[in-house]
Amino acid sequence: MKRYLEKYIQEDLDKKIILLTGPRQTGKTTLSKMLNPDYDYFNFDNPDDRLGLQERSWDRSKKIVIFDELHKLKNWKSWLKGVYDTEGIPPSILVTGSAKLDTYRKGGDSLAGRFFQFRLHPLDLKEIHNFLNPGNLEAELDKLLISGGFPEPFLNGTTRFYNRWKKSHLDIILKQDIIDLENVQQIIQIETLIQLLKHRVGNPISYASLSQDLQCSDKTVKRWLTILENMYIIFKVPPFHKNIARAIQKAPKFYFYDTGQVMGDQGIKLENTVACAIQKEIHFREDCFGETKKLFYLRNKDKKEIDFCTTSGDDPVLMVEVKWKNNSLSSNFEVFRKFFPQLKMVQVVKELKKEKTFPNGAEIRTAHNWLSTLTLP
Repeated sequence: MKRYLEKYIQEDLDKKIILLTGPRQTGKTTLSKMLNPDYDYFNFDNPDDRLGLQERSWDRSKKIVIFDELHKLKNWKSWLKGVYDTEGIPPSILVTGSAKLDTYRKGGDSLAGRFFQFRLHPLDLKEIHNFLNPGNLEAELDKLLISGGFPEPFLNGTTRFYNRWKKSHLDIILKQDIIDLENVQQIIQIETLIQLLKHRVGNPISYASLSQDLQCSDKTVKRWLTILENMYIIFKVPPFHKNIARAIQKAPKFYFYDTGQVMGDQGIKLENTVACAIQKEIHFREDCFGETKKLFYLRNKDKKEIDFCTTSGDDPVLMVEVKWKNNSLSSNFEVFRKFFPQLKMVQVVKELKKEKTFPNGAEIRTAHNWLSTLTLP
């Protein structure tokens, strides 16, 4: 299937090194090979390919050379800079990896000015709508809530397949990727941390509480959470507090790239799905158009809360509240609207009989309709 980044990567292939990152098994390698059938491919995890990388013995008559998991090569940035500076393009150079490419800090010169980065996310309802042409968007959303948007289990469509895939997916990350950074004993604790987070999606996270549960320091918990972010297992949504009276200053929330991992009721799974869709759109706008957007949530010390707030530049532009079944507009919009009167306000509801708009500009929208056409102001 075509992917949402294909067009934009194609446009940049002959200009810069392309760095394509994202969670494991989102289809990075498949997408890379779809860009042009005339490619040469090297995976650092393959011993023969590692030798080829050492010798720089790829086929230079090809249109593209793909380096997979190159970030595991010592001084990979310096190595890649040397290739680019001495040989240039063509062939086009595309580097893929299942970790944020600043995670492996093994030295090397900066690649500044030599690359464009793209982050490939799992499928969301907008991509499904645009490229798979589904007949029933509501049914596709139900699938996302059960098995997340990773292409292989989503396209398979069965819970039985997803449950087995889910276990092996995390095992690969823990035992092949994170073990490069932490020792075996800590891997067990990190696995426990993941289990704890599955039950706390949508809630502000207390580092002190997690450190007590895991019998380790706050500093260690923060380091492990950063590793899980860098490995694209979770992403952080901090509170927005600029100019909000009695706003909380800390306590981020964490969401999973794979909604199927979330433990809780359907409302929490829907909130995670919405978080994934917004974060994907933000990364898309940043990577393809150079825009500066960020995702936050709103909460004050009186425990009034809005699930999500997006910013453009430094300015809040959108508030989003997620409900499973609620025809009434959340009163919390007005709590925060007095600080940001120009914000767009949207309440996203899964089970909704009729969409509505209000005199203050707020909207109540059906989840599958809003997610399938998601755009950010």
